[in-house]
Amino acid sequence: MRKIAIIGGTGVENPEKFPNFVEKIIETPYGQAKCKIGELNGNQVVFLSRHGVDHGIAPHKINYRANMWALKSLGTEEIFATTAVGSLNPEMKAGHFVVCDNALDFTKSRINTFYDTPERGVVHVDFTQPYCPRIRAKVIRCLEKMDVTFHKTGVYVCTEGPRFETAAEIKAYAMLGGDLVGMTSIPESLLAREAEMCYANCSIVTNMAAGISPTPLSHSEVVGAMAKSIETMGTLIDMFLADNEPVDIICGCPEALKEFGGFKL
Repeated sequence: MRKIAIIGGTGVENPEKFPNFVEKIIETPYGQAKCKIGELNGNQVVFLSRHGVDHGIAPHKINYRANMWALKSLGTEEIFATTAVGSLNPEMKAGHFVVCDNALDFTKSRINTFYDTPERGVVHVDFTQPYCPRIRAKVIRCLEKMDVTFHKTGVYVCTEGPRFETAAEIKAYAMLGGDLVGMTSIPESLLAREAEMCYANCSIVTNMAAGISPTPLSHSEVVGAMAKSIETMGTLIDMFLADNEPVDIICGCPEALKEFGGFKL
């Protein structure tokens, strides 16, 4: 049995595909996390809405530590996370799917580790590949069977939010090698790595970023663009949950903290 979590981002807050799942509130040292839990294709599946079912939680206010702790406490081994992003790369256009392979962190005030107290000690986790190559390969395998334009790699630039970026910032991020810009992949992916869970991000491009877009950015534009891709993302999630064939890639995610005795709840 695979133990999978789906993290729904903007536009994927409350999918109808999990109607019989049981809603649970998980208590963690960092507060509560709300999840839906069930079984599909012989696998344990947990659904977590990153922004809440009504999109009421801003990206800089998300309790990332509570969310990741809750998923780990439920035995989660694989995380498939969705995000809505702006594009810095002219080859990555609205409606395209991108399976990110690296990231740039420009967040400012978020707590990005479980290890910030004397009781938990200090760790330095390897983050060379922010996104699990094994789970990424499975997502790519599913996308190759679908009629959708997608990119096998992409560098996700994570900003603090909740404001959109300036044109000068976008220009700088592009010069540094960024392809996409969003507000949620860090510290989510980093905390998943500390908790020794395999984490992959599949982004949907909703718009060109500031200074590239011919019009001012708006949240309604992002939501509207996501609405056009929701059905495709739902199909991808279905295929990912049903794909129980192994991938011939070994990752180090489940032993990311082996040097420090492993992650402990």
